[in-house]
Amino acid sequence: MPYHQQRYSDVLKSLGIDNIQNLIDYIDPPSEGLYRCRLVYTASDIAVTYHEYIKRDISSLKLIFNNDIEYSKKSINRDNIDALFSQRDDADDILIIKNLLVCDTSIANIALYRSGMWITPKTPLLKGTTRARLIEEGKLIEADIKASELRTFSQIALLNAMIDFDVLDKCEFLL
Repeated sequence: MPYHQQRYSDVLKSLGIDNIQNLIDYIDPPSEGLYRCRLVYTASDIAVTYHEYIKRDISSLKLIFNNDIEYSKKSINRDNIDALFSQRDDADDILIIKNLLVCDTSIANIALYRSGMWITPKTPLLKGTTRARLIEEGKLIEADIKASELRTFSQIALLNAMIDFDVLDKCEFLL
């Protein structure tokens, strides 16, 4: 929760808004089942909805090259990401490559394993809350990851608030 609070505070501050609420005051999830909590906030209001969460099985990622994509602040407008996702063909998800560097999938940050270290892109599209926590805990290091280096890594993990750190059993990269 502290990482979500920090992201919320940072976004409002970047917009010149100083009316920052304590997000925990708005959270009251269902008592049974697994739900994704969606917070939509404006300068004066926070709306909370809950959606049943079903984890996607990912075993293939299509590399999508796009140097113009921006998503540095979590937003309800995911049109650009959805447009890239629609190009996945038979792959389960996409791996966004920007300026020849690995960024994120459509739903998660990414980490790759090599030489005893889990490495996450230094320049993801969105600096996710789970990513921030794992970096702070020393479990991930940040580095530029070139698309051309993908096959030099032995494992891949997806990370976000719902799946935490999910090492994929297998993952095929598709062009």
